[in-house]
Amino acid sequence: MSRTSLARRHPGMGLWVNGLLAVSAALLALGVSGPLFSLRQLWIFTNQVSLLSGLRDLWNAGYPGLFALILGFSVLLPIAKLGVIAGIVNSGDGSNEAHRRWLHRLDRYAKWSMLDVFVVALLVVSVKLGDLARVEIQWGLYAFAGSVIATMLAAHQVTNLTRSAHPD
Repeated sequence: MSRTSLARRHPGMGLWVNGLLAVSAALLALGVSGPLFSLRQLWIFTNQVSLLSGLRDLWNAGYPGLFALILGFSVLLPIAKLGVIAGIVNSGDGSNEAHRRWLHRLDRYAKWSMLDVFVVALLVVSVKLGDLARVEIQWGLYAFAGSVIATMLAAHQVTNLTRSAHPD
């Protein structure tokens, strides 16, 4: 059996998946560091909030549990998903047991993929303060959501490619 990677055996799909992964990584970096929303208070003061600044504020305010939860689901888990997908598509032929286990885990936890966006949306909703303050969505939230969607597409493509190449 050939040990050629899935990306080499299916160059068009490999290019597509690796492209999605690159776009997702770039959007994730922008989404984590860029402004997710701005909070305008009393029509005078404006404060832009990024995921990084929110994490820093949680840590400084003494909320290590919430800091760890948001860091894990919104930063570390998406990075791990990108690494796993890249590893599966670019190493081996996808037929070994380790690849199958990782694909199963990705498939199993795919339903949690939008949890990171949901956490950010909850943060936005929680600071709605009526007429005294206005929350405006910024480009970082769109970049973050785009990263989640691109990662989901890449995972779906790799799962389909592996299953069609090596049916059980």
